[in-house]
Amino acid sequence: MTHPTYTPRGRTPRILDAFCCQGGASHGYALAGFDVTGIDITPQPRYPYRFVQGDAVAFIREHGAEFDFIHASPPCQLYSRAHKIRGRNHPDLIAPTREALEFAGRPWVIENVEEALSELRNPVTLCAAAFGMRTYRHRLFETSEGFALTSPDHGTHVAPLTKMGRPRRPGQFAHYVGNFSGVQDARDDLEVPWMNRDGIRECIPPAYTKHIGREVRAHLASGAVTA
Repeated sequence: MTHPTYTPRGRTPRILDAFCCQGGASHGYALAGFDVTGIDITPQPRYPYRFVQGDAVAFIREHGAEFDFIHASPPCQLYSRAHKIRGRNHPDLIAPTREALEFAGRPWVIENVEEALSELRNPVTLCAAAFGMRTYRHRLFETSEGFALTSPDHGTHVAPLTKMGRPRRPGQFAHYVGNFSGVQDARDDLEVPWMNRDGIRECIPPAYTKHIGREVRAHLASGAVTA
């Protein structure tokens, strides 16, 4: 199912951030000029924008067509190295999310970790170092048909990563996973001052989605029906 993209002249384009957590992706889209709504299955008291608590896949199927663009970050734990070590059960939601997005008929992006590469279709990789951060945090982005995403160029990774749980030393890049050290340093580096450690561990740096948002707006402008 497809729907024509329709953004009335003068209206701020609307974006849905599905599986929004504490709102790293949402903040980047807001900086790019979007009216943002987030949805997550669990309460998110730190989320800084309009929030709906509920099942993201079901919400996309029911309400996705009401938005100009949809960003989805299905839980990554199933594909992470930590899952392989701990052997915990986590849902596989990439395929169901894609089906819901295609049903909604709006342009979209699905984000996940590098370990989910086999589940994604021709994804683009974004790296925090390319945006001036002191971490790498590679994330993959699959886009809907007709929407092409570019990745900023960045050089070879040369800065060593700080060992897990230890503070960053001069010349090192941080590894914001697990029980990492330096929450305030991470807030400053990723520009997410409202987040706690739990949110930072899973967040998409707003710089990524600010970049994506600018490309989305160009995409919408090139194909939008105006009134």
